Amino acid sequence: MKLSLRRLPLLLALVASTAAVACTADTAEEEVDSGEDDLTSLTARSRKLDFAGYVYVDERASEASIISDIRKQTQSAFGALREANVAVNSRELRDVDPARFLKTPVKVVDPANPAAPPKTMLKVAYTFTDDAVVPIPMATRSAISLGLLGKGYGSQTGRVLEECTSGDQHAQEFQSSIWYVFDPSRAKCKAAMAAEQQKIDADRAGLADDEVPLSEVNRLYLPMTANLRYKAQARTVRYPEYDRLYAGGVEPGKLVIGMVSGMMADWAAGERHEVYEDSGYRMWYGGLREIFKARPGFKLTGVEGVADPLHYEVGGRAVDFASFDEMAAFELDNRNPAGISWSQRSELRKTIANKLVRKWVTFEVPVTVTIRGQDKPLTIKVQTYFGAETDSTPHKRGVKTSDIFVYNGHSYIGYGPLDPSRFRREDFPASYQIMMINGCVSYNYYEKDYIPLKEGGTKNLDLVTNGLESWVNESGEAMGRFVGAFIDGRLNSYPDILKASQFTYYGYDWGMDALRVVDGELDNKYKPTRTPITLR
Repeated sequence: MKLSLRRLPLLLALVASTAAVACTADTAEEEVDSGEDDLTSLTARSRKLDFAGYVYVDERASEASIISDIRKQTQSAFGALREANVAVNSRELRDVDPARFLKTPVKVVDPANPAAPPKTMLKVAYTFTDDAVVPIPMATRSAISLGLLGKGYGSQTGRVLEECTSGDQHAQEFQSSIWYVFDPSRAKCKAAMAAEQQKIDADRAGLADDEVPLSEVNRLYLPMTANLRYKAQARTVRYPEYDRLYAGGVEPGKLVIGMVSGMMADWAAGERHEVYEDSGYRMWYGGLREIFKARPGFKLTGVEGVADPLHYEVGGRAVDFASFDEMAAFELDNRNPAGISWSQRSELRKTIANKLVRKWVTFEVPVTVTIRGQDKPLTIKVQTYFGAETDSTPHKRGVKTSDIFVYNGHSYIGYGPLDPSRFRREDFPASYQIMMINGCVSYNYYEKDYIPLKEGGTKNLDLVTNGLESWVNESGEAMGRFVGAFIDGRLNSYPDILKASQFTYYGYDWGMDALRVVDGELDNKYKPTRTPITLR
């Protein structure tokens, strides 16, 4: 389990690129004029990626052993590509194709011990191919010079940390998973790779064609070129299937939105503190406020296991809030209830958090939806849970019982509570569903593996994920705006929704979203001109 949400923005180069593709609710339905076929993303373009590599294995190595060795090497491309701002779809680049392996017997010679007999090994060359997304500023790039880690890099993580990472606290936290932060584009790493190659070339001089020097077999770094090929996509602007959402899915007569928010503490660095001091706690309130702005009228209808969620006692004094909005104002705007001094503020915050955190809190608002001229009552229900960590229980409940499910928190390098291996088909509702996973590199960890778990695949599932590392700051508010864009009555397209949920930074809209993409939307059939809907 590793840190997967960064505290500060990265990829500032993406900022300037966003304005050219930003959309509003008035976006033309049929196409976005961006100069090339569009992925449903504001900051990313889709590409087909491939690169070649090789490993040396024992001449009697089994196919399973060869695949394992190659996967360890392709895994190191994850970090190399991530540091280059390229997101790849296959989980940690595991999808190697044995049918494309090229096995060549070689004799390994040790120039330092010329009397020793050569050792026969197999050189297994491979080509890895996958879908990828790149930031718009890289859209004209056809290749990137990077590198891979050699077979035995696990015993040399200290050297890799020093030569081929930033060496900062974040990198140090990942030394045991050095592949995640491996950055062959760094000047020191390039120099180390060049020096190693020079040694190998010197050792190879005078050897026969079927001979390789021991330094080649034991190399720590392998130069690699990642090719980026254009991948054609449809240009039609896609919409959520609003007619299906508003018809009622998991609960008759309701649109259910489930939101699970994780603790935002830097757990990889061992950071722990009171839950109400976690930065995610305030952002949880901020996200709900954004939802209530988009659709006024929500009322707190219950807190799991709590009889009176608006009543508290501090220092022998009763504190009764008139509404959850007042509680939000206390937390976000420093509006203390009558009779509560500033010295009592921290105690009241803690008391409220102890009542609300790690419990399902539910809000509802009644609306009328009109589809093809027919009115029907609809209740929009928001069920939200703050304080999630590694236990999958709240995540599974949220996924199973929601038409729109949103997670905001750490990805734990994909091995946390939303790891697809923890889920089965029965953990998903059979109805149409939208999932947003706002964790780092969620495009790699979840997107490809969730679709087969959902009945009907992409016909019943739209997934929104991040290609790169996301940001902690303002993530709760961003997710609130994401949800609000589904219920504000404007029938926003997916580009509109992505625009609404982009991050701001210190109040400035810089259009940052960590290469956020939508998948599963290409077979959506809803268009507002064909099926008029109003929500009031």
